[in-house]
Amino acid sequence: MRLRRHRPSVNDRDDTYFELLAASLRVCAQYKPKFGMGGDQGLTRAQFQLRYGADPFYRWVGLDSPMIYAAHKAAGGMTSIYRQLGIGGERLFRQVIRDQLRLDAEQAMWTYTIPAQGGKSRKLELDGRIQFADIQDPDARSRVERWAGGVARELDLESEFTSRMKGVVFEVRQGYKSADSKRQNADVANASNAYANLYVPSIALLSTQINEAVSARYIAARWLLLTGTTEGTATESTYVFCRDVLGYDLAAFFERNSYRFKSLLEEIVASLLTPDDT
Repeated sequence: MRLRRHRPSVNDRDDTYFELLAASLRVCAQYKPKFGMGGDQGLTRAQFQLRYGADPFYRWVGLDSPMIYAAHKAAGGMTSIYRQLGIGGERLFRQVIRDQLRLDAEQAMWTYTIPAQGGKSRKLELDGRIQFADIQDPDARSRVERWAGGVARELDLESEFTSRMKGVVFEVRQGYKSADSKRQNADVANASNAYANLYVPSIALLSTQINEAVSARYIAARWLLLTGTTEGTATESTYVFCRDVLGYDLAAFFERNSYRFKSLLEEIVASLLTPDDT
């Protein structure tokens, strides 16, 4: 039996921010495992049983069971949940930057190009950007520049760079538990390109979950690492940064809307644990 939760008061801005994250999560409810078949749609339970039931070995050992399908659906669905949390969190964080600093979509995103094979170029982007020159409100700009000065001291950046620094760029993640070397290498390259373009690179984690080896490598590459702790300083915590530098209490938003996120996630997980009959 589902417990009834108290519903705190919310406002229109809460609804907008909630939808940015919720819309990404709702994608997970439609997840269907692909079983190595490729394509975008995945297999329904009936399609799975037809394919696996036609395989003598899989049929003999029982891999064509609906329970096997349900296990694959739940396992892949959980991976999808973490991925979509990251995508939705990126959109939410960028919107907070835009709203608080009055930036447009182009100002709040950083893109750059690198050479690719065949004489072509490849366009890459980071999840958020704060460029000092784009901030029109003098108080907000002052807060951001003071914070950036503290970041420069913490990262021990040379004065020649800090005197020319244009701003900060962000890579937003829900967490970082894996030690994916391909992703790490890409992020280290992103950091190098950010510095070359006079931006300080920052990882903004919404949770406290990060692999220690990954954390050490990013710090060595001079990423500013903000984690999802609700304590500490604005150069340590994503939520303290949002509150003290951007002027928006993102942690309080999640507290106010926790009941809605929990209810949505319960519905999604329940659908993933139920074998698909279509």
